[in-house]
Amino acid sequence: MTTETKEHEQNQVSQTFAVKGMTCASCVRHVEGALLKVDGVETADVNLATERVTISILPDVTVRELRSSVKASGYELAREIDQDSLLEDTEAAERAAEERALRIRVIFALTIGFVLVVLSQSSRIPLLDEVRPGAIHIVSWLLATPVLFWAGWRFYRNAWQVGRHGTADMNTLIAVGTGVAYSYSVFATVWPERIETAAGISADVYFDTAAVIVGLILFGRWLEARAKGQTSAAIKRLMGLRAKTARVIRDGEEQDIPIDEVVAGDIVVVRPGEKIAVDGVVVEGTSAVDESMLTGESLPVEKGPDDDVFGATLNKTGSFRFRATKVGKDSALSQIIRLVQEAQGSKAPIQRLADVIASYFVPIVFVIAAGTFFVWLAFGPSPAFTYAMLAAVAVLIIACPCALGLATPTAIMVGTGNGAEQGVLIRGGESLETAHKITTVILDKTGTITEGKPSVTDIVTVDGNSKDDLLRLAASAERGSEHPLGEAIVQEAQGRGLSLAEAEEFQAVPGHGIEAQVDGRRLVLGNLKLMEDRNFNMNGLEAQSETLSQEGKTPMFIAVDAQVAGVIAVADTVKPTAIEAVAELHRTGLDVILLTGDNPRTAEAIAKQVGIERVLAEVLPEDKANEVRALQAEGQIVAMVGDGINDAPALAQADVGIAIGTGTDVAMEASDITLIKGDPRDISTAIRLSKQTMRTIRQNLFWAFAYNVALIPVAAGVLYPIFSNTGVPASLEWIFGEFGFLNPMLAAGAMAMSSVSVMANSLRLRGFRG
Repeated sequence: MTTETKEHEQNQVSQTFAVKGMTCASCVRHVEGALLKVDGVETADVNLATERVTISILPDVTVRELRSSVKASGYELAREIDQDSLLEDTEAAERAAEERALRIRVIFALTIGFVLVVLSQSSRIPLLDEVRPGAIHIVSWLLATPVLFWAGWRFYRNAWQVGRHGTADMNTLIAVGTGVAYSYSVFATVWPERIETAAGISADVYFDTAAVIVGLILFGRWLEARAKGQTSAAIKRLMGLRAKTARVIRDGEEQDIPIDEVVAGDIVVVRPGEKIAVDGVVVEGTSAVDESMLTGESLPVEKGPDDDVFGATLNKTGSFRFRATKVGKDSALSQIIRLVQEAQGSKAPIQRLADVIASYFVPIVFVIAAGTFFVWLAFGPSPAFTYAMLAAVAVLIIACPCALGLATPTAIMVGTGNGAEQGVLIRGGESLETAHKITTVILDKTGTITEGKPSVTDIVTVDGNSKDDLLRLAASAERGSEHPLGEAIVQEAQGRGLSLAEAEEFQAVPGHGIEAQVDGRRLVLGNLKLMEDRNFNMNGLEAQSETLSQEGKTPMFIAVDAQVAGVIAVADTVKPTAIEAVAELHRTGLDVILLTGDNPRTAEAIAKQVGIERVLAEVLPEDKANEVRALQAEGQIVAMVGDGINDAPALAQADVGIAIGTGTDVAMEASDITLIKGDPRDISTAIRLSKQTMRTIRQNLFWAFAYNVALIPVAAGVLYPIFSNTGVPASLEWIFGEFGFLNPMLAAGAMAMSSVSVMANSLRLRGFRG
């Protein structure tokens, strides 16, 4: 990448807007195209499921220019979705109002539609068969008009808006299809004699067809709106986790204040059973905190002074006070919500192909409908015009680009939301699509496979010395040390409740160990070379020291009054779930590699312990990316898993970077996926979720394409040559009529259900569990 390109990208600003008026995949292309026409707009990604667009623009582009261009294409660029309103579900009220309005219109349209169907069969119904057909037609006209032009007005309004600018979408198909049936019926009602004279047939009307089509499509839209609400359920639940108030110390007194008024530095008081209001650091007290709502980890986490706590988590047992460090949009919860929203609004590469196809879909359908009309008019049975019109209407109504547009984004919304609830944050659709292709997983040792901090693993004593006594002496001597190994010994002693003594005459021996006076006894702690330099009696501990070293542990000898009294082994211990995590990756068919800067012996010991066969040891942080690059050169699709700090170059280089986080790392820019819990088992959870989501997307796209490929020809009358000789079986006449063309009302029902079926299939991802 050139310097000019980097500077150009750095100057770009990303903004997200709500978009109104979109109904299908062809709308997506129209809105994107309108935005890309504006000078300074670099990219535009529209998501039909969330009804939002994310654009990258140069700073000099104004919102007025963007809105003007979108409006010119027949749509509306509504309010900007900014980070300040991140924690407010500002669209909930709009969605609820839209759903209510749709429900009212559905009930009205289908009720009137049922009445119109009854009236269309008036010649077969007692009492109604005595009413003049002309009167029935006029009543039907009066009833159908509000169905089309009140309940279904959105179709005609939107079709007109896009039509004025020379484009067409789903609304155009519906408006033309129902409009043709309605207009013909009005003509037949007002001038029946002209049709009877010109065509020699009775002037039948199809108000029932037009009204039922509108009712069924509105019903599908209503179901779709309800399903869309469920696809964003994860975001709603995350937003609902926030505490509403916080108890802070102000002017020496406890005060309950709204959470928005908490500022960094406030001392917050938390009592048993209360939610923690914001992120912070414990300054006083101890407790157990349930962090499952953020990490998915079911066991409460012990908290004490200097421990981090996170907003929205639940205090279980004790009371404590903490200093607020991150509030509002800077909190861990806010960052999680932001990442999930960005992921749900992103576009997977596979979706772009569907959008391109959908952009040509509507014009092709119009061509097929026109061809259908003229073929039936020329070769169809009498009355040819009636059958030609109904077949063309069926083609227009049954065609469904909606399902194509919803196939990918709905699955991504549900999949990423489900992942967030399980502590797996996926940055976007592209990351999701790439993750299912992974062939090799590189695991950084420290912090991924191991705990990332040393701890005491073994205590070996000689001459009858007590392990606790030896540990107490060593910890007393190390208490003033800042070395990680010394800190591990002190923590182990404190964990056992040992009382430490004051060390005197403390002296560090650089690169080897320490010396100190404890309880009047001279202690020397350090490595084998230090013991040999002092000519201490090793008491036969060399062999055990070698065994510990081969296991990847660091042995530290303790000499008391010039006699070696024992060995304390310290190691960065393997996480309890690491063995299971590696085994699961192997079961998935993935190659697993351990990457570390440690020496080969330690690395091999850790790898053997967890079941990894291939090891890359003594790799410096700056060389980790080169190792990833070498594997990619072999044709591997590589996932790099690390702690996201010194592993950042390798995470960025990998096809999929997976960062092991602890709630505060959720905004790491180098990673594609963040595992909040720090549990390596979630690596396979993320990969399996990716595979399941991509499987769902493929299913959605297959059925959306198959539906249109199979049913448009049926609606056009492809079955007529078959049924013209044999006749339509009695059991199928309600579907295909007398000559084998599809009833337009059933075409409307099929079209409505195709979108709903895609939504329902995507919602199955809510049942995925890691």
